[in-house]
Amino acid sequence: MRVVVLLIMGLALLTAGEARPNVLLIAVDDLNDWVGCLQGHPQAFTPNLDRLAKRGVLFANAHCQAPLCNPSRTSLLFGRRPSTTGVYGLAPAPRQVESLRTAVSLPQAFAAAGYHTATCGKIFHDAGGAKLADEFQVVGTRGAPPYPAKKFVTTPDAMKAVDWGAFEADEKKHGDWQIAESAIGQLQAAPADRPFLIAAGFRYPHLPCFAPPAWFARFPVDITLPPVRLDDRQDVPAFAWYLHWSLPEPRLSWLQANQQWQPLVRSYLASTAFMDAQLGRLLDALDADPRGRDTIVVLWSDHGWHLGEKSITGKNTLWERSTRVPLIIAGPGITPGVCREPAELLDLYPTLAARCALKAPTELEGLDLSPQLADVRTARTRPALTTHNRGNHAVRSTRWRYIRYADGSQELYDLERDPNEWTNLANDPAQSAIIADHARFLPTTEAPLVPGSAHRILEQRDGVWYWEGKAIVPGSVPPGSGLP
Repeated sequence: MRVVVLLIMGLALLTAGEARPNVLLIAVDDLNDWVGCLQGHPQAFTPNLDRLAKRGVLFANAHCQAPLCNPSRTSLLFGRRPSTTGVYGLAPAPRQVESLRTAVSLPQAFAAAGYHTATCGKIFHDAGGAKLADEFQVVGTRGAPPYPAKKFVTTPDAMKAVDWGAFEADEKKHGDWQIAESAIGQLQAAPADRPFLIAAGFRYPHLPCFAPPAWFARFPVDITLPPVRLDDRQDVPAFAWYLHWSLPEPRLSWLQANQQWQPLVRSYLASTAFMDAQLGRLLDALDADPRGRDTIVVLWSDHGWHLGEKSITGKNTLWERSTRVPLIIAGPGITPGVCREPAELLDLYPTLAARCALKAPTELEGLDLSPQLADVRTARTRPALTTHNRGNHAVRSTRWRYIRYADGSQELYDLERDPNEWTNLANDPAQSAIIADHARFLPTTEAPLVPGSAHRILEQRDGVWYWEGKAIVPGSVPPGSGLP
């Protein structure tokens, strides 16, 4: 009903002859900077993502607002920070949150402006039963990876999704092939009398990292591993472990002990390459459509992913590997180039509102990226901010990353001299001015956990810290960390 009302309003707003660009919004799940154009891994194979980057603006210093699916996607789709909404975990879904129950989501803003809206794959987080028919006019397949009868890798956590390897030669049985097919169909079926928003969310390289065997053949068995230092966390506050105290994804120590580090890295690259091929199918369909020249294409990932760096795999951190994401905007009126200024996924709502003449909610907290879309050298007025659970934030400027945890401990990294974030400078008195300059961008609002918060939740009760409801004993060793 909500979409119908917004559509009627939008049709009334569209005036005869008013031209607005179409939008193809493409999400990728758990994709870090291991793509060709960002040079995050020397063997990355992403020719289609790279060709999109060449024809638009590649934001090479873009960051998510939360290193976790639900809060990140909620932030992007409603234009508010986790520290404002109180959505920090995998639950609840945004429409189950009182402050977001009637908020206008990004697709609803398009519908209100007279756009035809359609979706497939993963745009909203799956958990919580998001009613996509309330957000989009057309809902296609959500896609899903195929699963073997038995896990390939017997990981410490029995979750079936924590798995990797070559599986299922028939590409059509993989969710990303189905999502691309659905998006192509939605593009071809979009009405000609009004602009469209099509939002397609690919699922790889999110676990399970599966891909057809042919895609594994593109990568050597002795794949290049990411650079790590086994003593990397010696100068990191102990509280940093609290943000990922226990996870289904295995620690680096387990991967090494079980000879699974290279297989996981190879699987991540193979599943990324397979996803990229499906992206290519969708881009080819857009290029073959006469409306393609009038379409803004936006590609983003909800957060990054560790593959051994800082002794972990997965996300749930405030370091570069977890917060940095691919972000590309291409289309009419956009001057191609590489922007080194910080950008946030939070910026997409106000940017698209400006480009497409949407009526944007007044509470949007992002910045319009139009100045950078006109000239990538245009300076930004503030750094990027990432939050993981209440009181834990990372501030990323053009050169520095500053982290402050809920217990007051800090980290500071010079990304120009130390791109791997191996040397914490927070205790160096010479850096006090840098710390103060970045600390002023920490949020002034620290919303409490919304009712129903669960999964990857860290909270303090009566002076005791709890991870997913279980008390953390001070001085104890994180599960699976390999620490003595």
